Amino acid sequence: MEPYYYSQMNKQHQRIYQVMKSGLESLSQSFDVQRIDGKDLSDIFNKLRLDCPEIFYASTFRYSFYEDSTLLKIKPEYLFEKNKIKEHQLAMKARVEKLARVVKDKSDWEKEQYIHDFICENVTYDKLKKQYSHEIIGPLGQGVGVCEGIAKSVKVLCDQLSIPCIVVISENNPDKNIKYRHAWNVIQINGVWYHLDATFDNTLGKKEVRYDYFNLDDKSIFKDHEPLIYKAPACNDDNHFYYKEKKLSFTKQEDVAKRCQQAIKKGKVLTFHWRGGYLTKAVLEELLQIIAGAGKEKNRHSQVSINWQQAVIRVKFLEEQIEDSVKMEDAYEEENDAVSVQ
Repeated sequence: MEPYYYSQMNKQHQRIYQVMKSGLESLSQSFDVQRIDGKDLSDIFNKLRLDCPEIFYASTFRYSFYEDSTLLKIKPEYLFEKNKIKEHQLAMKARVEKLARVVKDKSDWEKEQYIHDFICENVTYDKLKKQYSHEIIGPLGQGVGVCEGIAKSVKVLCDQLSIPCIVVISENNPDKNIKYRHAWNVIQINGVWYHLDATFDNTLGKKEVRYDYFNLDDKSIFKDHEPLIYKAPACNDDNHFYYKEKKLSFTKQEDVAKRCQQAIKKGKVLTFHWRGGYLTKAVLEELLQIIAGAGKEKNRHSQVSINWQQAVIRVKFLEEQIEDSVKMEDAYEEENDAVSVQ
């Protein structure tokens, strides 16, 4: 399959993309491309790096030209010196192959869950935002990453497992206190496109793996994600959202009550999705009463955390004498990180 962003370009931009790609792959100090507008040049470079997360060692470039020339000279800025890049390349290739081998015979849905869970269980969000955290070398090599490095790591593993996958980038929004651009994936499972945001699930899942952002449609993801900078395929199917698939998406209050009783009996945390109409304050109050009531019946206290935008509620029942508590969750709080766009 043709790389996604490459396939969206006109012929001239595709030619420049190909020259850039071979120049970066051969670790050239400089190479010439057809002269175009600087913004278009940056766009091609950024899209190339989204299509090819294995080019993790060149994060930016400079360019120069003579006034009367039809060519531009591009000088990539490499993160490491040549021998170090080759070492890292070998290490990354071996790491990706080893990780993918475990699920090579599974269904695409199982492969997707494996990749998602690997990120949630093994990658720590990098609050210091080191340069390599924006690339696959952070999550896959160092176990740390920010959204861009995490989304690229998901893509490189999907590529290895032949699952169509795109890294998408959204705008920042200072009015909502979203300071930086955000990155996640659009992924094709059984011919259908879905949103997968492993970073948001990673930041929510302090105690266990969360799936609030696993196979969302456009309507759901954009409840708490900003519009995309570059167009992506439409995601119109909401039937394979993780909680729906696992029968943890409820439309009736009695289902919530029943599942709370089961969770108490098994001593397990219950995380569920509410789709019995909008999660208004009034509906939430009713659900919280049901949850607290189920706990009281068994002398348990409930700790509830709510991802309001996605209508996902996590409930833990405890025997200790504590007050019932309710906390609002916001994946953006932790995750307000920069995407390194030129």
